[in-house]
Amino acid sequence: MDPEAARTARESLELVFQMSNILDLGLDRHTLSVLIALCDHGLNPEALAAVVKEFRKEPPLTSSTPTTPSVP
Repeated sequence: MDPEAARTARESLELVFQMSNILDLGLDRHTLSVLIALCDHGLNPEALAAVVKEFRKEPPLTSSTPTTPSVP
């Protein structure tokens, strides 16, 4: 990637990140860059938004949550 294209990509990501913060979406730069890359590769943005919403509905797994049943 040439330096000008890299600079434009960084500026675009920063703009998207600022918009995300204004809308209080709670998405970090890395997540936004992955979502943008997926859209660039042809994935449907509305479908990606639906997946992000679904993931947010799921309670996060914590290390204190057992993933396998305990054996007495």
